[in-house]
Amino acid sequence: MPEIIFLFLTFLFGLIFGSFANVCIYRLPKAKSFMWNRSFCPKCKKLINWFDNIPLVSYLNLNSKCRKCKKAIPKQYFVIELISGLSFLFIYMTNYSLLAQTFLAFLVLAYLIIFFIDLKHFIIPDSLNLSLIFFAFIKNFFPDLNLNFTQNLEVSIIGGLVGYFSIWAIIQLYYILRKIEAMGLGDAKLMAGIGLLFGWQSIPFILFVSAILGLLMVLPSLINKKRNLKTEIPFGPYIITAGVIYYCFGELLYSIILVV
Repeated sequence: MPEIIFLFLTFLFGLIFGSFANVCIYRLPKAKSFMWNRSFCPKCKKLINWFDNIPLVSYLNLNSKCRKCKKAIPKQYFVIELISGLSFLFIYMTNYSLLAQTFLAFLVLAYLIIFFIDLKHFIIPDSLNLSLIFFAFIKNFFPDLNLNFTQNLEVSIIGGLVGYFSIWAIIQLYYILRKIEAMGLGDAKLMAGIGLLFGWQSIPFILFVSAILGLLMVLPSLINKKRNLKTEIPFGPYIITAGVIYYCFGELLYSIILVV
């Protein structure tokens, strides 16, 4: 079979899982089943026809509006499906084993779901965090999963502990100083999973970069007084983005710092 067909099928597979991620993002915070119930419009609650539920294509064909109520379909649906499809395509083009590619695809979907749930609802479901912590732990026992992740069990466990308690300490310190919670324990569990993946050495970098990203995003609204220091912001997306940066460029950045 020509390679172009494999690439197309992989991209299509990623789009389908991206569509599933959208269902999870909408239903998990509402404690609704995401396995058996058919998709419906969040605005009018009418069931969506199969031909209006084709990833990317239906969004464009419907001009980003529900066929029945004509209300706008959020851009999030298109963006997540596209990111998922491109991520699956990128993973397929690596030389990793099938097990490693499957593991990476799971991480992409899980972190994509967490990113947008926290962005919209300011929560990170324990079901997702604990699943990631579990898989981040067991990857230490599979040599095929050496994907820029640590496979030293001791370093991984210390990374999980350092990740969790670094966020926990920030929460406690901020509460002592300002009497409000800066973050939730969902962020601490998220950092624990990332620490298990990369090891304790990654935590200072990810904390620093996520803080800088968060500051850059909220600074304009603070200057314009649309927000204040008590305004709640989701920190999970910045942790995840910093984790992706570390995965892609962490070793290079550390080597540059050491040379300087």
